[in-house]
Amino acid sequence: MGKKYLQIYLTDHLAGSVMAIDILTQLENSWTGTHLSGDLIELRADIETDRGELQMLMEKLQFNETVLRKAMGWVAGKLAEMKLRMKDKSDGPLRLLESIEAVALGIDGKMALWRALDVAAEGRPELQGLDYEHLAQRAEDQRQRAEIIRLSAAKAALVTSAKNPLIGVLPKSASALQEFPVELAGEILLDRCEANAIS
Repeated sequence: MGKKYLQIYLTDHLAGSVMAIDILTQLENSWTGTHLSGDLIELRADIETDRGELQMLMEKLQFNETVLRKAMGWVAGKLAEMKLRMKDKSDGPLRLLESIEAVALGIDGKMALWRALDVAAEGRPELQGLDYEHLAQRAEDQRQRAEIIRLSAAKAALVTSAKNPLIGVLPKSASALQEFPVELAGEILLDRCEANAIS
């Protein structure tokens, strides 16, 4: 049963990566030309790289991607997208907040995946060969970068305040989050969203 459970587990995480990439692609299209665009593109690219690592592992184990499970991940992303569209405009702060939270949860799951495989590899030689600790650290870095966007979107979506004339960019690294006031980030994002509403 262990091999069957392993295949199901890996396929479920592969489906989750499809959903996360789809959500980030939609956000990229909505925020093209803004200070968020580069952060979203980099985050999607990193998640695609990790998906490639997972696919190579599955190929090594001779696991075929279950089309149905992969499709379910894609459909779940589309359903979530439709729900968010009904609540908020495509480039609005609420949609950004809920979308990036979904992605953040997926990153948390991916971090758990790598750590679970690291432990399982001790008893399954076929799982050995990947640097799971490095992959988990990559996921942690991605999670911190997503958190920068999430907290900024939360400030813009959940707090009503006067329009801030400051125009700037969010910090580009996770370490910069400690030095960059979340309140200012939220005001910058709020300014962008209000400007879109006016135009």
